[in-house]
Amino acid sequence: MGLAVGFHDLITLNTTVEALELAYPLRVERYELREGSGGKGRYRGGMGIRRDIRVLGHRAVVSLLADRRARGPWGLEGGAPGAPGEDFLIIDGEEKRIPAKGTVEVPPDGIISIRTPGGGGYGTSQT
Repeated sequence: MGLAVGFHDLITLNTTVEALELAYPLRVERYELREGSGGKGRYRGGMGIRRDIRVLGHRAVVSLLADRRARGPWGLEGGAPGAPGEDFLIIDGEEKRIPAKGTVEVPPDGIISIRTPGGGGYGTSQT
């Protein structure tokens, strides 16, 4: 018998690592800000987030529905755009880019890496 779970709240509601790991056979390997992902400008855009989740002891089917993967959020008043988001399947340390919209099979001990876009910068840089 399979298990179907919706993770629509994974990033948007900032589910805690403890709640995720307690409820599901998953381990959060990395949860951090994406250094340098905010667009340059007088006021730099906010950094995106990277969250790597390892599947423990079973095969999983993961569906993604993400945006801002082709281009990052634009800057305003001369600010640079933020970095686009990225999504990867990591198996034995090797990263393989996966589509932002679609379904991917994750083997036991595989990692899904979700990297959200950075915000666009605002204003012309003074440096």
